[in-house]
Amino acid sequence: MEMLAITLLLVLLSATCHVSLAFIDGLLPNGDFEKGPMASQMKGTVVTDRHAIPKWELSGYVEYIKSGQKQGDMLLVVPEGIHAVRLGNEASIKQKVMVNKGMYYAITFSAARTCAQEESLNVSVAPDSGVLPMQTLYSSSGWDSYAWAFQADYPEVEIRIHNPGVVDDAACGPLIDAIAMRTLYPPKATNKNLLKNGDFEEGPYVIPNTTWGVLIPPNIEDDHSPLPGWMVESLKAVKYIDSHHFTVPVGKRGVELVGGKESAIAQVARTVPGKVYALTFAVGDSSNSCQGSMIVEAYAGKASLKVPYESQGKGGSKRAVLRFVAVSMRTRVMFLSTYYTMSSDGSLCGPVIDDVKLLGVRRPRRS
Repeated sequence: MEMLAITLLLVLLSATCHVSLAFIDGLLPNGDFEKGPMASQMKGTVVTDRHAIPKWELSGYVEYIKSGQKQGDMLLVVPEGIHAVRLGNEASIKQKVMVNKGMYYAITFSAARTCAQEESLNVSVAPDSGVLPMQTLYSSSGWDSYAWAFQADYPEVEIRIHNPGVVDDAACGPLIDAIAMRTLYPPKATNKNLLKNGDFEEGPYVIPNTTWGVLIPPNIEDDHSPLPGWMVESLKAVKYIDSHHFTVPVGKRGVELVGGKESAIAQVARTVPGKVYALTFAVGDSSNSCQGSMIVEAYAGKASLKVPYESQGKGGSKRAVLRFVAVSMRTRVMFLSTYYTMSSDGSLCGPVIDDVKLLGVRRPRRS
């Protein structure tokens, strides 16, 4: 009798108590869309039931695409598994995720254009949203991965990806696949480095089966940057790369400047006017067949330095240092690539920067 009472109590507790755990880094539930709709929930490739794809809620013209499917003369390829979704005019997908309130998160997803129009995607987690331009194709595969970050205002958030485009053909929307998320832990400046995240180890989730890195979109401010501490102050994206797929000078992650002068990252550091500082960093290539003469331009306040690097496209790096005297209490540090460069497969590429440090140094004594 006592055992029966205990059993009933446990059943009652399990029915009334629901513990929701915060998201763990990786793909969102059914983030690769491998669990799809039933045949009765589709008309051709168009999904007719907004709840047909498990874990997702759909709105508007959404297609369920299988790898190898043809669109005219174009063969559609899927990077993660064999299924993806296509968002037509004003279509969207959304999912609710449990998170830790107040924490920062970076969303990563892969996207491919299917028509010639200038497409863009709106990514939102209320009250934040951002428009990610897709005009420039950075990889040769047709797919790019993008990152976007937010701070969680609530313990449960709704992630929404929306195609705001309005074109004649409703099917002329981007393909979406492999939606993932990673918790960000914003680093702080220390007495060993006045710059935050100078080694770029803190950043968005890199999808394991992709080989093209993650794009940090243009015009990203540092408040909600998927690359904590850094801003993308340019018209083009910068590429976040990892050592599993590329060569990086130091550690496991680095940044590739893939858009020439239109691809720049910056950070503002606290400095003491009149004090001498040294900005040190590594310049290299990511071993992605990106060959030729490259130049990284480094700026610190009013000082600048051009660092040439002759790339064989097989990996390698060199060190550089820019010494300067601070003229204000805040010094803006920025890096960009002088030239546009393309790899042997036709994808945009460029020099890699890594291990960026800013420290005060003593003035040399006068003899």
